[in-house]
Amino acid sequence: MGSGSWSTNVYDAAERYRSASGASAFAYSDRVKHSSPRSSWTAHPSLDPHGLTTRESRDSAEHPTSLAISVLFDVTGSMGAVPRVLQTKLPELFGLLLRKGYTEHPQILFGGVGDATCDQVPLQLGQFESDNRMDEQLGNILLEGGGGGQMTESYELALYAMARHTSLDCHEKRGRRGYLFLIGDEMPYGKVKAREIRAVLGDRVQRDIPLPEILAELRRKFHVFYILPTGAAHAGNTEVLTLWRRLLGQNVIELDDLDAVCETIALTVGLGEEAIDLAEGLADLADVGSAAGPSVARALGSLSSPGR
Repeated sequence: MGSGSWSTNVYDAAERYRSASGASAFAYSDRVKHSSPRSSWTAHPSLDPHGLTTRESRDSAEHPTSLAISVLFDVTGSMGAVPRVLQTKLPELFGLLLRKGYTEHPQILFGGVGDATCDQVPLQLGQFESDNRMDEQLGNILLEGGGGGQMTESYELALYAMARHTSLDCHEKRGRRGYLFLIGDEMPYGKVKAREIRAVLGDRVQRDIPLPEILAELRRKFHVFYILPTGAAHAGNTEVLTLWRRLLGQNVIELDDLDAVCETIALTVGLGEEAIDLAEGLADLADVGSAAGPSVARALGSLSSPGR
């Protein structure tokens, strides 16, 4: 996957059409939730991980130096606003990555994470895309709004899928890791359970995998970041932050404005690719008319060398 190029004009035209017709940007989720009982909810076929082989980020004549960027977000009740914000902020994300030269050929995958102990759809994974199909990808995500009521969700299952079911030319050809951003407000379970892997992905796994083991495997391919935004049920929670910092160190980002999430992702990539320093990135935000600068500065101020 990953052919084509992003067009803000195409995105704007789609937004105008949805506005004029009264259509939702998340039509699949709205249709499923309003037309069928929860027990029958399923992932959109394009994001269903069962039987998943490989999500690929590949070079091509059009994109000779692809860079894989994954954005996975919690779609349980406390985090239901995140995909809607991402959908409206896509132009800012691509505008910074491309027009400001942070990376020439980004390929972005979106995914949703729930709780495999109680949700109908605990994992959804799109494709790596370079064009406006990523807007469609976001629109096909089921915003289940579930969760188990405790401070854990199945983030570790998503990390397993990204470790075992992705293939990245940036890593395999050039020895450069991609970027993975996990947006949530809770903790992972301590191990990837074999029974959940079999049920959700269909992999024939016989043993549970400790979280540190699968995270180490994932980090060979990706720089991994956890973003905890304000407004979430457990924003600022010491227990949640302590666990993630033990796992990821400085790559834990507290964000005090959810509307700044795309700018935060873009500048993190720009810093990691050594295309900018933080001051230059904040100047770029001002140049494109973004008001996110103060929040991004607070979020990334302690991130000295992202992903390194």
